[in-house]
Amino acid sequence: MKKKGVDEFPFCVHLVSWEKENVSSEALEAARIACNKYMTKFAGKDSFHLRVRVHPYHVLRINKMLSCAGADRLQTGMRGAFGKPQGVCARVSIGQVLLSVRCKDNNNIHAQEALRRAKFKFPGRQKIIVSRKWGFTKFARSDYLKWKEENRIVNDGVNAKVLGCHGPLKKRGPGRAFANSPVPAPITYQSGRSQHKVEAQTNWKGKDTDE
Repeated sequence: MKKKGVDEFPFCVHLVSWEKENVSSEALEAARIACNKYMTKFAGKDSFHLRVRVHPYHVLRINKMLSCAGADRLQTGMRGAFGKPQGVCARVSIGQVLLSVRCKDNNNIHAQEALRRAKFKFPGRQKIIVSRKWGFTKFARSDYLKWKEENRIVNDGVNAKVLGCHGPLKKRGPGRAFANSPVPAPITYQSGRSQHKVEAQTNWKGKDTDE
């Protein structure tokens, strides 16, 4: 369920390619259907968010050869062998994520089993890796919970942002590091000449009152 916020699904698991190969669009669709059907049956259709992480942009071509009688008179073999488009595929490398599923912690077994079944739709080797991050974010679980308590996390759909000390100075007070942190008392600094002048004035006033 991609409309769920970042706090809804803390658990995340990935299906990672362990070979350098081409994955066809048909294989990606078959894996997506297998994973989605299993998660819908055992976890519920609103209890997970499945994301396909690779896109089939590479076009495959085929040089069709005639196989009927008298074909040797018509075809020219490898002369002008640039083929016509047949399909598309995704070129993946070792360690590249193919599918990702985020869900609640109580459905982690179902998510891993769904990706295990999706593995059979791909050629080569794949591995199922449980993420240490919070959902689809780039933050570790411990860091996310700590920053959430400090009000430094801003929800951004299925992702999140951390409030840092960058940005326009007019949006934060003096000494204010983060948007929701308390503003400390302002500190006034004086140059050496002005400080000496202030001390001279106070000393003169003191002598005047003593006399």
